[in-house]
Amino acid sequence: MADQQKPIIISVDDDPQVLRSLKRDLRSHYKADYRIISTTSASEALEAIEELKKKNETVALYLSDQRMPEMLGVDFLEKAKVFFPKAKRALLTAYSDTQAAIKAINDVQLDYYLLKPWDPPEEKLYPVLDELLEDWKLTFRPSFQGIQVVGYQYSPKSHNIKDWLAANLKPYQWVEASSDKGKELLELHNCDHKNLPIVILEDGSSLSDPKLPDLAEKLGMSATASEDLYDVVIVGGGPSGMAAAVYGGSEGLKTLLIEARAPGGQAGSSSRIENYLGFPSGLSGSELTRRAMAQTLRFGVEIVSPRSVEDIRVQDTYKILTLDDGSEIKTRSVILTTGVQYRKLPATGADKFSGAGVYYGAAMTEAKACQNKKVYVVGGGNSAGQGAVYLSKFADEVHILIRKPNLTSSMSSYLIDQIDATPNITVHGFREIQEVRGQDDHIEELLIQNLEKEETFTAEADALFIFIGARPRTDWIERGSILTDERGFVVTGRDITSSAKNSKAWTHDRPPYLLETCQPGIFAAGDVRSGAMNRVASAVGEGAMAIKFVHQYLAEV
Repeated sequence: MADQQKPIIISVDDDPQVLRSLKRDLRSHYKADYRIISTTSASEALEAIEELKKKNETVALYLSDQRMPEMLGVDFLEKAKVFFPKAKRALLTAYSDTQAAIKAINDVQLDYYLLKPWDPPEEKLYPVLDELLEDWKLTFRPSFQGIQVVGYQYSPKSHNIKDWLAANLKPYQWVEASSDKGKELLELHNCDHKNLPIVILEDGSSLSDPKLPDLAEKLGMSATASEDLYDVVIVGGGPSGMAAAVYGGSEGLKTLLIEARAPGGQAGSSSRIENYLGFPSGLSGSELTRRAMAQTLRFGVEIVSPRSVEDIRVQDTYKILTLDDGSEIKTRSVILTTGVQYRKLPATGADKFSGAGVYYGAAMTEAKACQNKKVYVVGGGNSAGQGAVYLSKFADEVHILIRKPNLTSSMSSYLIDQIDATPNITVHGFREIQEVRGQDDHIEELLIQNLEKEETFTAEADALFIFIGARPRTDWIERGSILTDERGFVVTGRDITSSAKNSKAWTHDRPPYLLETCQPGIFAAGDVRSGAMNRVASAVGEGAMAIKFVHQYLAEV
């Protein structure tokens, strides 16, 4: 891999004997710093150069014979220049072709020509090429090595791909399709604007408007389970789910973690968590996720993502999970850690511009696109505060809108202090968005109601970030199969039997374990559980605790 990242010298000569000598001399002098690619065919060389361009490689120097049957060396160099315009170009000529080489210097900006034979190379080859390569190095800037996403800024599909890659800790470079580089990449990969976004992988392959499971497979992730039976399946990869996975794997249970989108949950999208025990300087949600994933994989936990669970049923003592692709997974126990998601903004036009200026969370994904712009944040919780502070590093103005008079009742004091100390953040109490307005592809203004004065006004806006409420991810649970409260959170433990309304849901001889649902062997932990604390630390604790109850349950069946 290290050798593949070296700049490339390409030599072309239709005479095999001459090419062997040239290749030998080039490797003798330049192999430590450059890759040497040689061919007798100019057409093959052009095909290889196109593939190198797709793979984001770099060509530093073309060295071509002038008289070749397929095409003249000057013509080859002119065609090759299209792919790597900054690469140096030199001709190998016989004495009789000197005039053609001199003409090429003037007509096609040839950098140099060398006469055959070039013996000894220490005098007639290396000094010339050394000078050309040193000159090339002065202007060379290494290209980005990794995933590239080409699309339009205000495209929901583009936002979905970017947000998924960021959440899965996959570094990528965003390229606007209308930019010169975007047009070049679309032409190179033969992609039209109807099939955007296009994801270009490091190996040069590309996917047009990919589905997330297909993209995950290409990136080496697994979207299918490998075993017939598991001791415990954890549904959801937030802090609670990953804690359960770490403890399940470390304690010898055959453990599977299923994540619908990306590990980390809402905590994973936080720009800064400063009240988590053991990190006095704070840490980002992505860093917490990275550390947790490393532990999870270390203990041999299998991870299936992105896959969502659509149904769960009990068959004898086994639990059967049906995934969104129709496949089924059998397990002896289940831990539900699906967490919560942001509620939809009820304002008119919000759905129309979702992913096109209206974003749910995603502050870290879209922050750079807010450079020198005016953005609004809706919500008064810690996630909203963390998002606003992060956005303030890029946007000119950040406005926080809340229905309450101030943030004191819903946000941690350390975040309130940070917001007060940030000059380009303004908090507006008694505010509610009535309508999101804009062009077809992005928002332009908001209609905002002042709840205190009962009046409305419009405000220019380039982006709107939503951090309101907490809706449990339990829509997939068949009502009655697993007991939930009036808001959809999963009821566990004593709350099942202490209520006369719920008591009939538990039919087992023993009382339910603390985190057990109304179905024996199915547990819930973290924010999805009714009565949860909604803190990262408590979610991690509940995930670890759930494994203790799994052991107790497995011992009795």
